[in-house]
Amino acid sequence: MTADPWADLLAADRSLLDRTSTAERVADLLRQRVIDGALAPGTRLSEESAGRALAVSRNTLREAFRLLVHERLLVHEFHRGVFVRVLSDEDVIDLYRIRRLLEISAVRRAGRAPAGLVAAVDQAVTEGERAATEERWWDVGTANMRFHEALAALAGSPRVNETMRRLLAELRLAFHRMSRPRELHEPYLKPHREISNLISAGRVQDAADRLEGYFDAAEAQLVAAYRSYTPE
Repeated sequence: MTADPWADLLAADRSLLDRTSTAERVADLLRQRVIDGALAPGTRLSEESAGRALAVSRNTLREAFRLLVHERLLVHEFHRGVFVRVLSDEDVIDLYRIRRLLEISAVRRAGRAPAGLVAAVDQAVTEGERAATEERWWDVGTANMRFHEALAALAGSPRVNETMRRLLAELRLAFHRMSRPRELHEPYLKPHREISNLISAGRVQDAADRLEGYFDAAEAQLVAAYRSYTPE
């Protein structure tokens, strides 16, 4: 174990890289750790720890950091280093604004989606339900990410998929503001199942309407958490 637990996780990812690895692939690994919740807002990313964990050059790592700064997942502070970004309540509102545009539109097109994409929605819901039964609430949060990623994928667009993945990484940063993950995720397990069942039944407009109401509730809950937050 090192002084940086997140670096130990990156070391486990080293096998996913090879000699031809690029900054984009390093950025993919770091982004995934944000989505998984392993990199919390405000975490300082030491070049030394990350470079040693992934066995990549400092130049490659710096380029990966630059890519993620551009995606608004990291921030570079002069004379201090690179940190995982801390979102504001305005960031949360904007995230939900664009999620409505992407996900609700994708659900409305679900009637034309391949069966495999529809099945992926159900699989993500099932993973969340199983994790909740076992009280693995952070894993419920990860299943929630996969559920929304699967909804966006119903659009059948690689560009939507890429955009959604970046949005979900930002959203996972927002979830850290909720101190009790069960309180955040448990109320949405039932709506996830309802939306999935409506899509499977071909009732895509009903599913889209249900998703819109879901977003209203989820955004209000998260924004309220941000506005009531008092740093310790």
